[in-house]
Amino acid sequence: MTRTSRRVSALLCGAAALLMLGCSSLKTPATADVAVSKAAVDNAASAGAAQLAPVEMTAARDKLALANKAMAVKDYKLARDMAAQAQADAKLAQGKANSAKAQAAADALQDDIRVLREELERNL
Repeated sequence: MTRTSRRVSALLCGAAALLMLGCSSLKTPATADVAVSKAAVDNAASAGAAQLAPVEMTAARDKLALANKAMAVKDYKLARDMAAQAQADAKLAQGKANSAKAQAAADALQDDIRVLREELERNL
């Protein structure tokens, strides 16, 4: 075997190894991405996002379902894309839910302060 043919063989073997490594790793990240998105949707649901941010929560659940369907047909790129979008929607839903809860708490605190001021003015 000549020196050039050995180089070509080595390059082809290296390229084949990289290709196999790349193809084999496609499923794992997609699986991990879908799992992370499911956790984000679950966290948003437990934060009350279904009631406080229903549009965003529905979008997150729909995109997670699409990611799962893409996984079933081994379309890992679509699965990763849908999982990323589902995660973003879930985080937005959770953020809106947390914001709504904080606003409700602030409103309740303002009402309490108002009542205390009225009581104080009456007693003066």
